[in-house]
Amino acid sequence: MTDEASHGGGRDADGEHADDNGHRGADGDHATDDDHDHADGHDHHGDDHHGDDHHGDDHHHEHDVDTVGYAVVTVSSTRRIDDDPSGDAVVAAVEDAGGEVATRDLVNDDYDGVQSAVDRLVERDDVDVVVTTGGTGVTPDDVTVEAVRPLFEKRLPGFGELFRTLSRAEIGTAVVGTRATGGVADGVPVFCLPGSENAARLGAEEIITAEAGHLVGLATRGEHDDENGDDESSSGTGDGN
Repeated sequence: MTDEASHGGGRDADGEHADDNGHRGADGDHATDDDHDHADGHDHHGDDHHGDDHHGDDHHHEHDVDTVGYAVVTVSSTRRIDDDPSGDAVVAAVEDAGGEVATRDLVNDDYDGVQSAVDRLVERDDVDVVVTTGGTGVTPDDVTVEAVRPLFEKRLPGFGELFRTLSRAEIGTAVVGTRATGGVADGVPVFCLPGSENAARLGAEEIITAEAGHLVGLATRGEHDDENGDDESSSGTGDGN
């Protein structure tokens, strides 16, 4: 029994959900593939700072991104885009937080397919964060983590640790069966969530959307400082992360 089963999605006894994933065409086309001008849709300069009475928070969040564009990817060989509760939960969390869903995809439980999909998405100008659901369990066809990790130039171990901590209150020791993972690929935060609806909602609402603007701002800070002619070394605003 794993966290995905206890989070409320149907699944095989020893693997990822049998009914919580969706099928994607072999050609890998996005369900929604309309790019938009990244510069127009996203403010990467974090102008909305906290008040002077929280000076430390000012420095910590001064690079935050106001509007974040998300790619939502369901990893499965059985689901459809119109029958995808976990993807729906992520989309709802993103929209409730004021984010934008740039694209929503379905990908088969296949190492190469998952890796190429995420690799392609992090290159898109309108995608600031990638969130996958499904394929994080322990069955042989759960390959999302293995497929995505090689793309990371930095890992975010705190994401998986916090997700499992929050999940334990709901599912107890079954939390050992989830391998929820986060990292940064080509400057884009990527989060891999379990495939159950409850797990996807928990990770998206409680962690990802809460920290996405901050993480995106930090991951792309050098790019924006160069564009603006800022000298980070003399600003005294290093985040220390």
